[in-house]
Amino acid sequence: MIRVGVVGASGWADTSHLPALTALEEFEVTAVATTNQASADRAAAAHGARHAFSGAAELIAHPEVDLVVVSVKASGHAAAIRAALDAGKHVVSEWPLGVDADEANELTEAATAAGVVHAVVLQGHHSPSARFASNLLADGRIGMLESVALVAEGAPFGGNRIWPDLVFGLDPSEGSNILTIMAGHFLAALERVAGPLTEVSARLPRTHDRVLIAGTEQTVPNATPSHVLLHGLLAGGATTSVAVHGGNGPARYGFRLELVGSDATLIATPAQPGTFIHWGDWDIRIGDEAVPVPDSYRSVPASVRSGPPANIAALYREVAQAITEARQPHPSFETALRHHRLLAAIEQSAADRTVQTI
Repeated sequence: MIRVGVVGASGWADTSHLPALTALEEFEVTAVATTNQASADRAAAAHGARHAFSGAAELIAHPEVDLVVVSVKASGHAAAIRAALDAGKHVVSEWPLGVDADEANELTEAATAAGVVHAVVLQGHHSPSARFASNLLADGRIGMLESVALVAEGAPFGGNRIWPDLVFGLDPSEGSNILTIMAGHFLAALERVAGPLTEVSARLPRTHDRVLIAGTEQTVPNATPSHVLLHGLLAGGATTSVAVHGGNGPARYGFRLELVGSDATLIATPAQPGTFIHWGDWDIRIGDEAVPVPDSYRSVPASVRSGPPANIAALYREVAQAITEARQPHPSFETALRHHRLLAAIEQSAADRTVQTI
């Protein structure tokens, strides 16, 4: 049994990490931490944790924690991860790993030196739909892959208003915006299906210099992109075009992924309209034929609800196996670093109007 402590248990983790962990027999959630004791106590009671803390330090130092989950704002990842590594604990970090590629590189080097298991939550890597689509391509169901097109909604980022709890992300130094969060996840899912990007040419338009805080009459300055546009090449030679457009939400259609082959075209859309490509199940069609994802691609108990908990639970199963086998899981911090470098190349391309090699 792997004993888990979750840092940031009252936010995103409450609806994703904690339901996933409590449904898996390989793990026991022993401790949670939030920014105040009252919310930590509530999270502990809701998920059956014995220990609740108002900060990360006590949780990380606790002897009943083997694995530390870091699910706070991106700008807070580095401090918590470094503390866990110093304590010799295994680490699972939410995406993005750090605020930029330089910080991700430092954290990856530190994790490697610490000799612990480290993983990052890029759900698309464990999406049953993405894995199935990748295998369809590998089996030649559409012939040779010639081009890939992805159009996706990036809301709630990039619109002319922002939720109060996301205002911090309007500062690029926080590392939480439409490029890092939304495009970061979407591109990871695309690469899981079609292979890695090797070259990009990008634009990062900023439509709104100031945005309204939803529910108020106050506007605040915005220094982050409203949209992410790129063209690129994949390792296999196929061309790629991606458009992630911002908005206020809620998402309407979610995404549309088209994989054009020499013999046929595979189209993927959300099984539940409005869900993101890395979260939920896909409807997949090749030409006019619906191609359901086989049940065998689901690797977690039926008690884990679909959506983020299911794909995150699949990641945790990979982490448990990696700990048992004394290896690194996938995706690890090294995987995260590669994605950070891709995002850095997109930023550089947009700034210089150049083609960037990954």
